[in-house]
Amino acid sequence: MQESKEKVKHLIQSRVSLAPMAGITDYVLRSLVRRYSKSALLTTEMISSEFLAQVKGGDIIKRNPDHSPVSYQISGHKPYLMRAAAEYLTPLADMIDINMGCPVNKVVKGQDGCALMRNPDLAADIVMAVKDGTEKPVSVKFRLGYTFDELNFVEFGQKMQEAGADFITIHARTRSQLYSGNADWKMIRKLKENVDVPVFANGDVTSIDTAIQCFEQSGADGVAVGRASMGDPTLIGRIEHYFAKGEKLPEPSVEEKIQMLKDHLDGEIALRGEKVGIKFFRKFYPYYIAGIQNAAKIRSVLVREENYENILRTLKEIKQCSSATK
Repeated sequence: MQESKEKVKHLIQSRVSLAPMAGITDYVLRSLVRRYSKSALLTTEMISSEFLAQVKGGDIIKRNPDHSPVSYQISGHKPYLMRAAAEYLTPLADMIDINMGCPVNKVVKGQDGCALMRNPDLAADIVMAVKDGTEKPVSVKFRLGYTFDELNFVEFGQKMQEAGADFITIHARTRSQLYSGNADWKMIRKLKENVDVPVFANGDVTSIDTAIQCFEQSGADGVAVGRASMGDPTLIGRIEHYFAKGEKLPEPSVEEKIQMLKDHLDGEIALRGEKVGIKFFRKFYPYYIAGIQNAAKIRSVLVREENYENILRTLKEIKQCSSATK
C-alpha cells in the first residue's frame, strides 16, 4: 500500500486533471492540453475491455512520450477481461483508471459504467483483478450514486479503496441526472473525509473561479476538468497556474481560440484522414466558437461543411470580424 501511495504521489504533481470523455479525450485533445500543462494528469477516452479482447491496438490507445502522466481508462464488468486489458495497456499507461461512472444507456444496460455502483461486490472484484494485471497505480471514477435514492458513494469509495484503488475521481451527480442540473460539490467532502486515497472532484468545473469554488466546497485534493476543455485546451493549464502561483491568466482571445480550433482540426485530420477527421470534429465547433458574435449562424455553417478549404475560409472570416470589432 505504501509503495502504491508513493507511485500516486509521484504521478499526481498537479491539482488538475483532464477527465476522461468517450469520443473526446483522444490523442489529439490530450496533445493540445499537454501543450499548455506539463504536469496535469491526462486521461484517455473510455476503452472497452471487450473491444481490446477482440481488436488489439488502434488509434484509441495511441500516445506520445510527452503525454505522461497519462491514465488509460478501461470499462467492462468481467474481471478477467478487465485484468487482461490492464495487462495489455500497462506498457503505455502511467495509471489504469476503471470507469464506474458512465451514465449512457447502452453502457449501463451492458452492466458497465455506473451500473457497477449497484453491484459493489463485482466492482471490488474488478478492482482486485485490475490490480493483479498491472503494477501501475489503479484509480476508479464513479458518481454519487445511481439515483438520488441510492447515494452510496461514501460506502462505495471505501469498498474500492479496500479492494486496492489508489486514487478516486468522483463526478458530483447521480447516474439519473446524466449531465443535467448542478454538480453537488459539497457531497464530495463526505467521501474525502472517509477515504485515505487522493480524491479529485469532477463536474461543472468550467473556469478558474468554479475550480476555486469546487475546492472550497468539496475539500478534494484536485479537480478533473471535462467538457470545458473541449473548446479551451488552455483551461487546465490556467487553473493549474492559479493554484501554483496565485495568478489568473487571461482566457485566450478569439484569434487564439480559432488557431487552437485549426490545430485541433488539423490533428484530427492527420489522425483519421480528411473526410473522417472533419466529420469527427463537428462536435467541437460549438465549444470553440461559444461567445463570439453570430456564433449560432457560424456553427450551422461549419457543422455542415465537408471541404477543408471552405472551413479555413470561414475561420479566417471569424478572425477578421473579431479584429474589426476591437
